[in-house]
Amino acid sequence: MFALLCFSGLPLVLGTVPRGGADAAARRVARGSAGDAVPARKQRRRLWPPRTVVRRCTALTFTASEEKVLVADKSGDVHSFPVLEPHGCGRLELGHLSMLLDVAVSPDDRFVLTADRDEKIRVSWAVAPHSIASFCLGHTEFVSRILVVPDHPQLLLSASGDCTLRLWEYRHGRELHCCHLTSLQEPAESWGDKRFAVSRIAYWARESCVALLCDSIPVVYIFRLDVPRQQLVYRQRLSFPQRVWDIAFEESRGLWVLRQCREAPLVLCRPVDGRWQPVPEDAVAEKLCARVRRAGAMLEGSAADSDGFSGLYKATFDNVAAYLEKKEERLQQQLHKKRRHNPAPGPGGETRRVTSGDAAAQS
Repeated sequence: MFALLCFSGLPLVLGTVPRGGADAAARRVARGSAGDAVPARKQRRRLWPPRTVVRRCTALTFTASEEKVLVADKSGDVHSFPVLEPHGCGRLELGHLSMLLDVAVSPDDRFVLTADRDEKIRVSWAVAPHSIASFCLGHTEFVSRILVVPDHPQLLLSASGDCTLRLWEYRHGRELHCCHLTSLQEPAESWGDKRFAVSRIAYWARESCVALLCDSIPVVYIFRLDVPRQQLVYRQRLSFPQRVWDIAFEESRGLWVLRQCREAPLVLCRPVDGRWQPVPEDAVAEKLCARVRRAGAMLEGSAADSDGFSGLYKATFDNVAAYLEKKEERLQQQLHKKRRHNPAPGPGGETRRVTSGDAAAQS
């Protein structure tokens, strides 16, 4: 089974993990130089030849058949690379006019979904990507993450810099539900007035559970997907004292949280009596933590090089006050000039221009 890892700000990373089991979380990562895609196979840890991408990739995913890798880049293009052809060249599939931030594929491989910096989610036909099936419009900032719900392939989850999580019927571009994450914050929190975007969406089919990791704040939000009512139900949130790098569900165990902590970088969270909470480490968790600690320098370096989504927000300029001030000055100047050229009438009702001699006599 093939798998992908992509750290923000780093080149494309391609590797493998075993299908199922707790060891699926212990991934062997191979990283190439800037602009290279480094594939790997689990058998004997043999690396395939690197594939060069034109621009730095921002997101990547496999097709459902695992025959191709789709790579989205900063220039707004999506290229595909054949998995079983180590020397295969990339093929341009589709393009946007703005930076792409995420790419997803429907479980039946019929649609390619792309999210860009200009608030749009595009749904394209996979066999003819130039043909657009629909747009999912409604976000007011860049769309940071999208996820097609695996066991409900007609549904799409999206998150944005506008601090919302939205549920879509993407085939027709219809919004079903919208959750405002800012309404879930506590007033006393230090980041209460801080802008943030979702950096990861994870889904657990076993409990119809959705987990959100937010950029720059150590909080994971937990929702339940209510499919009959076509809505997202907020359950709780998990707070951590350290920065959280990533999250992922393991179908048989729960939610793995990767955080910036040398002693225990991996934490397993499970629902206990209806509430999500960290569970004590077992032998498997200790083994995984040991493996992650060996890659700690690479993880910390990746996190330090990434500035998240802070540079993607729209720049707004409030020049209304300055405009009104200049307008008032202009009106006062016009009024002053008018009074100088048209003096007020005297006592007899006649206007008389005051000369310099008259002014001297009056003084």
